[in-house]
Amino acid sequence: MEMQQIIDEVHTFDGALVVAPQKGSDFPELSWGDAYFYHAPDGRMPERTQPYGTIITKNYPEDSTSGLDAPGRFRVNIHVGRVRADELALANADAGAPDVFLRHPLYGEAGWVCVIDPAGATADTVLALLREAHEAARARTARRLG
Repeated sequence: MEMQQIIDEVHTFDGALVVAPQKGSDFPELSWGDAYFYHAPDGRMPERTQPYGTIITKNYPEDSTSGLDAPGRFRVNIHVGRVRADELALANADAGAPDVFLRHPLYGEAGWVCVIDPAGATADTVLALLREAHEAARARTARRLG
């Protein structure tokens, strides 16, 4: 599965906003080439809300266990909640293994899972989980707005 396929799918979600910083944008250089998924029906990036999913294309400081500096390699990160993360994540998998669900290397305890280079074993589930995470973010927005 290609990164753009995931972004295209998220674009179909009602009220989805995909923020994809590019070279020369006002976003920090470290974020260029990555993608961040929000529920934002007004089309504006929320100021006080974290994304429900991301695609990361490189190692970040203190987050290099996935080996994302290899050409073409990327990691999809999805907030699924702690219980679902426990169900999905392989407990003893290699932190750099592709196409398996792992706990996010930094935010796993907060209910985030990740998949490096999703393919046949994980692609459909990744898309379904992103849709579920989007719907959960939509419900949170609705509750906040009363």
